[in-house]
Amino acid sequence: MTTTATFPFEQLLDRFKASPHVVCLTGAGLSLASGIPTYRDQDGNWQGQSPILHQAFLDDPTVRQRYWARSARGWPIFARARPNSAHLGLKRLHDAGLIRQVVTQNVDSLHEQAGTRQVFHLHGNLDWVDCLSCAQQHKRSDVQQQLEALIAPTTDSQVLLPDGDADIADQAIRDFQCPSCSACGGDLKPRVVFFGGSVEVDLVAQIYRFIDQADALLVVGSSLKLFSGYRFCRYALAKDKPIWLINPGWTRVDDQASLKITTPAEVAIPALCRQLGYPLEDSV
Repeated sequence: MTTTATFPFEQLLDRFKASPHVVCLTGAGLSLASGIPTYRDQDGNWQGQSPILHQAFLDDPTVRQRYWARSARGWPIFARARPNSAHLGLKRLHDAGLIRQVVTQNVDSLHEQAGTRQVFHLHGNLDWVDCLSCAQQHKRSDVQQQLEALIAPTTDSQVLLPDGDADIADQAIRDFQCPSCSACGGDLKPRVVFFGGSVEVDLVAQIYRFIDQADALLVVGSSLKLFSGYRFCRYALAKDKPIWLINPGWTRVDDQASLKITTPAEVAIPALCRQLGYPLEDSV
C-alpha cells in the first residue's frame, strides 16, 4: 500500500537513512522548473502535438524537414535552460553516496550541468547529432550554426516543446532545407530515441544490475507511462525492492510504490537534502 504525503518528509528521510543505496530514475517533471515542458499533464494524459516517430523520421524526408525546421527555432531556448534546485539536490545526494546511479528519461543535459558525474540516458541526448549515412558525430551547437544559415528571420513568438523544438508555421516548414553532414552530405538525426524507437539492450541490462545491487528505486518527475521507464519499476517490484515516488501527478505505479511525495521535485529534493545534512547552500 502506498503512503502518500506532501510535507513533512520524515518517512522519506527515514527510508534514505535505512536504505543508503538508491538508484534514481528521473523524468520530464524534473526539468519542468527549468523551463522545459513535459509531454503529459498531471493525470498522465498526452498534451500538445503528436510526437516524432522513430521509423517515420528515418523513412520520410518531410518528417525530417518538420523536425529540423522546428528544432532550429527551439534549440536556442532549450540550450539556455539551466539546472533547477532538484537537479542540484540530486547531485548532492549522489556525491554523498546515497544515490548511487542517476538514470534519466530526459534528453537534456541538466543533470550534467548540475555536476552529476555519470548519468545514464535512456532516451539519448539532444547535445549530439549523428549522420545516418557515415555515422559521423556532430555537436548540436555546431549543427545550429548551419541551421541558422538556412532559416529566415521571424517575428513569431517561439514556444518550446518537449523535444527541444518549437511550434512554427506550416509554410516555414515546407520552405525549410534540412541540415546535412559536413563529412559526407548525408541526413542527420539527433542522438535521441524517438517514439517507437528502442532503448539500447545493454543499457537496460546494466540498469537491471544497478537495481539488483540497490536498496530502493527512487522515481522523480515521471508518470512512468512509457514502458522504457516503467520496466525498471516492474523489475524492482519483482526483486522486492521498494519504490519511492516524488511526483505531483498520477504515476503508473501509484498503487505499488511504498511511498509517494506529491510535492514538486524542486521543493522536495532540497528539503530532503537539508534534513539529511546536505543543504544546497553548502554546495555553492
